[in-house]
Amino acid sequence: MESIPNSNPSNSPSDAATAGFPPGAGGSALGNAAASVHSAIDEAARKAQPAIDRVAAMAHQATDKVSSAGDQTADWVNEQSEQLMLTQKKVVDDTCKYVSANPLKAIGMALVAGFLISRIVR
Repeated sequence: MESIPNSNPSNSPSDAATAGFPPGAGGSALGNAAASVHSAIDEAARKAQPAIDRVAAMAHQATDKVSSAGDQTADWVNEQSEQLMLTQKKVVDDTCKYVSANPLKAIGMALVAGFLISRIVR
């Protein structure tokens, strides 16, 4: 951080007033106060830095955990979708085998199912 200059190079009262220093004072009291404030700000920033670093580290850890959980969830969903596709394929194959082995029963069940669905829909 920059500090405010302690002296005014011009001796003109208007220049001293625009610089924020009282005329004739040379700005030493105000300069010392400004330096003191800057020093306090620097010290506060220095003391706050470890806390800021800890919070940033915790935020990074939380982000990593959420990312890891998301990856695990995506993997689980992929596994479940593969199992669901295999189960669907097995059910279709079993149904085809049943219809091939029992064509009249399959036609009768389809007629009954169609009749029941038409009654429900009306």
